[in-house]
Amino acid sequence: MSNSVFTPPGQPSWAAGSRPRKKRDWRLVGGVTAGILVIGGLGTACHNTTGAGGSSTATTGGNAKTGGRTKTVPDFVGMGLQSAQDAAQKQGFSTLKSHDSLGRDRHQILDRDWKVCSQNVKAGTTTSTDTQLDFGAVKLDETCPAKDQSAPASAGGTMPDFKGTSVNTARDALRSGTSITVKDASGKGRYVLLESNWQVCSQKPPAGTRLSGQPVEFSAVKFGESCP
Repeated sequence: MSNSVFTPPGQPSWAAGSRPRKKRDWRLVGGVTAGILVIGGLGTACHNTTGAGGSSTATTGGNAKTGGRTKTVPDFVGMGLQSAQDAAQKQGFSTLKSHDSLGRDRHQILDRDWKVCSQNVKAGTTTSTDTQLDFGAVKLDETCPAKDQSAPASAGGTMPDFKGTSVNTARDALRSGTSITVKDASGKGRYVLLESNWQVCSQKPPAGTRLSGQPVEFSAVKFGESCP
């Protein structure tokens, strides 16, 4: 017996169970593809990308010049730090930084609480607006030093003399693995919480001692207080 399927007269051949293949309309496919490409192109054109000029990077060179306008640097000394920064930006200087003039490595979190003691570019100097301006500052109720003070250098293998420096900078100068104890030299038993507000009165081991991993002990009082 044959497996062929009988197709009644007048019926199309696909009536027996197999439909004819539809012809693909390539014009329609081409139109849809072109539309996708156009939409993709528009999406790319409208997308905001961050290129070389899309973000501001602080200059670390101090006096970098990369084609900015030329301006005369004003005298910022004596101004509040926030006012000095605003005035600098108004002149076109946008790369600004500040540091603790007393060498205590405090951060200028609220600029209105600080005043300018020094500036890295002398007032009256004509320079590019790309130049980084660095302001040395102290808190409003403090007196500016005659010269900006620096934090202690890294100790290396010998114990430095930390007397008079802030506890936080003394800690930073020692190796990170050093065991350090800090005690209140006044005898009041206060906790030394914000180490940048405390100054070293005495230390163990003494200055000049070879450092070989031994623990270090500081006694300290708050700045403005006298060491016993």
